[in-house]
Amino acid sequence: MKIGRITLSDRASAGIYKDKSGPEIERVIKNLFAEPLEFVSVLIPDDKDQIVSELSRLVDELDCPLVLTTGGTGPSLRDVTPEATKLVLDKELPGFGEIMRMESYKKVRTAILSRATAGIRKRSLIINLPGNPSAISECLSLLGEAIAECLDHIRGYRPALASKPTKNGGPS
Repeated sequence: MKIGRITLSDRASAGIYKDKSGPEIERVIKNLFAEPLEFVSVLIPDDKDQIVSELSRLVDELDCPLVLTTGGTGPSLRDVTPEATKLVLDKELPGFGEIMRMESYKKVRTAILSRATAGIRKRSLIINLPGNPSAISECLSLLGEAIAECLDHIRGYRPALASKPTKNGGPS
């Protein structure tokens, strides 16, 4: 399964620090799904036009069934990932963001500031994830069954899940 992952970070894209969130997505996804995976990795600044362009390219040109973004979901002026994502979606699936906020709130009271969303473009599922690597692990490990079910509905193919993931994203 081909998975697009986009890290949104002004500083990481400028080389000020290393992207840790994108590799964390790959680590957790590899533990969620029991099948061969191919990742298409993108690192760009928090720019709405670039986000729209990359989301569209990963779905329309590269036909990634699953596209995951990390970063840019907070309340700051530069956080525009949800707005860019909504511009490319055919259908929004707010339950993904709702469950991530609900579960994260149990540990971090500021999790309610996340504006992460998800939805479908053509036959691809796009999900906004937090920018913090530990939050990625906590949130993404909650979503495996819903991701598989959604892909079954929109693609007619259900990716095989690994054994039930633990809170750190690894198998139990």
